[in-house]
Amino acid sequence: MDKKYFMDYLPEDLLEIGIKPKFRIKQLYNWIYKKYETNPDNMQNIPKELRKRLKEEFIINPLELVNHEIASDGTEKFLFKLNDNHTVETVLIKMKDERIDNGKRKEAKWTVCVSTQVGCKVGCSFCLTAKGGFIRNLRTAEIVAQVWFMKKFKNFNEAKALNVVYMGMGEPLDNYHNMVKAIKIISIEDGLSISSRRQTLSTSGIAPKIKKLGQENIGINLAISLHAVDDELREELIPMNKAYNIKSVIDAIKEFPIDRRKKVMFEYLVIKNKNDDLAAAKKLVKLLNGIPSKVNLIYFNPYPGSPYQRPDKETMEKFQKYLLDKGITCTIRESKGMDISAACGQLREKELKNG
Repeated sequence: MDKKYFMDYLPEDLLEIGIKPKFRIKQLYNWIYKKYETNPDNMQNIPKELRKRLKEEFIINPLELVNHEIASDGTEKFLFKLNDNHTVETVLIKMKDERIDNGKRKEAKWTVCVSTQVGCKVGCSFCLTAKGGFIRNLRTAEIVAQVWFMKKFKNFNEAKALNVVYMGMGEPLDNYHNMVKAIKIISIEDGLSISSRRQTLSTSGIAPKIKKLGQENIGINLAISLHAVDDELREELIPMNKAYNIKSVIDAIKEFPIDRRKKVMFEYLVIKNKNDDLAAAKKLVKLLNGIPSKVNLIYFNPYPGSPYQRPDKETMEKFQKYLLDKGITCTIRESKGMDISAACGQLREKELKNG
């Protein structure tokens, strides 16, 4: 009998398969998502029969850690083996150190960057993940477990709320059903308790799915991998632009329900002599007119065999200044983990070569 994956299940799904009453599900959620327990024998307040069923029928943790790298800036990169021996990456980024603010101790802030597919279909020309092609979608449990594993690995308090970004390997909206279910499971108060408002989905721009996600109205934040301001260059960088051009993506974003305190994040990968001049900055301002926007300028991370180059700091700062002067919130994302396998997919690629 093929085993079920516990982290595939919402509480109502568990009820449907006969795990009752509701308080038992709450107890199981507490053991697994808050105490990070994977051995049913240690779940003392769970009846013996249910513990037996858990052992026989369910896989609780679907991930096996096979590689772990730590950068000098504290960024940690994890490579996980799945039950079918494929591998997937997750990144844990320390955004702020623990500090004292107005006499109060503030905890360190962490963001976990989650993968949603093994490989990717989108085929972006600048992306290392694309070089390995698409293998399969991740199950809901394999998405949820990446967040669960980070909390367990770092021994975070059960109430510790990470920021979760779906911008690792894969196109999240290409794995729509499993992705949306994972968002819901991660936000359950009795479980990992990470509000959907702390979760951000990054997409290359599947316009109809952006509209569909907006209609779900689950409170998630939206990030768009834009990277270009005209269709010609965007088609070179993101071939999917032929199906969903810039206009269709912008139109879908304008229909997306945005929390009044939030903005749509536009990821703009800056590539030397490709999209880094002031003419591109001017077009970008025009494109974002009427959308509450935050632009994240990202240095291209070179990797062996890439035809693209990293822009210089002065060019980045000029681009940023132009946007700021036009009233658009704009940050330059400092590259994290440059002294480890920094580009998305690089750790997996290294493991495949060595294996």
